[in-house]
Amino acid sequence: MDISTFQTLTFQKHPDKVAVVTINRPEAMNTFNREMVDEFEALWSLIAADDEIHAVVLRAAEGRAFSAGVDVRNGGNVMRSDALWNRTDPGEGLGPKFNRCWKPVVCAVHGMCAAGAFYWVNEADIVICSDDATFFEPHVTYGMTAALEPIGLSYRLPLGDVLRMALLGNDERIGAQTALRIGLVTEVVPFSSLWTRAHELAAKIAEKPSIAVQGTVRAIWESLDLTRSAALQNGLKYPLLGNAAGTAQVDRADVMSRAKTFEIR
Repeated sequence: MDISTFQTLTFQKHPDKVAVVTINRPEAMNTFNREMVDEFEALWSLIAADDEIHAVVLRAAEGRAFSAGVDVRNGGNVMRSDALWNRTDPGEGLGPKFNRCWKPVVCAVHGMCAAGAFYWVNEADIVICSDDATFFEPHVTYGMTAALEPIGLSYRLPLGDVLRMALLGNDERIGAQTALRIGLVTEVVPFSSLWTRAHELAAKIAEKPSIAVQGTVRAIWESLDLTRSAALQNGLKYPLLGNAAGTAQVDRADVMSRAKTFEIR
């Protein structure tokens, strides 16, 4: 699939090795449809294979919502098959980790973030939001089972917070400061600074050797599917492989001489 033909998202590569992906359906509250699922699946594969991309910013076009989830009016079949047993979770196309893309993703959320929008939040490595952001899971309000998005959230949040969000539906929205308190996001900034700040974080990551960064991302995410001892045993192979491969990329003395630290805002 040719990126230049994409209709539902935009893609930019920057000289600092940061790729910026923008969900681009503001007229539909940045909801996803079948076309967007297919475009994201193709894009994650391209990003994974591009050595000139070391980190990704995922954001959404300006408007009321980062995303309101699936387009229930004009979404098409986002499960990509009419045959019952051939249907797939749309998250398998939308999310980077499902597509084995280990480039780190900084997700910048503004406005409403609801329902299927959590496919992106759940698979991001760093999530920040603007002070106008609200998060909610509306499925049960509409008589629908909330399963995939809350299950994904349960790997980021305490179970009680996930259940509260899933069961209260449209009756309660989590504001930016509460999202920060419970760990759904790591930073809250004014909307005017959101995209700039997300790019700053991604650029700092992109400065580091990509072999080390991708190995770190992969080892941590794969550990979530394993018991503790199995995760440690599986994780050992990544330093054994990645550290040896990455040694030549870094002059350690030079790195230490230029080291700077910054406080979390």
